[in-house]
Amino acid sequence: MEKKIIIQSEKIPAAIGPYSPAVKIGKLVFISGQLPVEPKSGDLTQGDIEKQTHQILNNLRALLELYSLKFENVVKTTVFLKNMENFSKFNSVYAQYFTDGFPARSCVEVVRLPKDAEIEIEAIALCD
Repeated sequence: MEKKIIIQSEKIPAAIGPYSPAVKIGKLVFISGQLPVEPKSGDLTQGDIEKQTHQILNNLRALLELYSLKFENVVKTTVFLKNMENFSKFNSVYAQYFTDGFPARSCVEVVRLPKDAEIEIEAIALCD
């Protein structure tokens, strides 16, 4: 079995529980659910769904860059929305980051998210 590598960095928000922000094994990187948290302060980004989505995707970009990966390397995302009525607003921001060769995606509405965030996104990426 290949060794798993725990991914941590000051460039991404710290885990808020007993889990790793991301784990690399072989050519796959499994990225834990990302909240709209500002990496340095650990505070939830205040604002609407668009602002929170931008924060998450910027955090995701920083995490991917730790392994010289880009959004094109992401093969699957799972999106958790607190309110499905925000789907089109979320989607318009998401489309600014994922512009071609879109990953597979699931999107579900949930009752509540950690830190009372409006959105959480997890991802799986493939290393070159």
